[in-house]
Amino acid sequence: MLKVAVFDEEHEKDLESEVNHFLSKLTEEQIVEMKYSVAATCDAEGEQVYCFSALILYRV
Repeated sequence: MLKVAVFDEEHEKDLESEVNHFLSKLTEEQIVEMKYSVAATCDAEGEQVYCFSALILYRV
């Protein structure tokens, strides 16, 4: 059976920490694929807001 885990953080180091914690619970054989994405936009005050995301497809 395949499952998906999705992670979304405002800071890349937070995403790295969350993904590494999740991966520590899996074996290499369970990991099928990983995707990474970064998006940026401006909020109402004109400040840049980042979204760092990862998707992990894995076997259970």
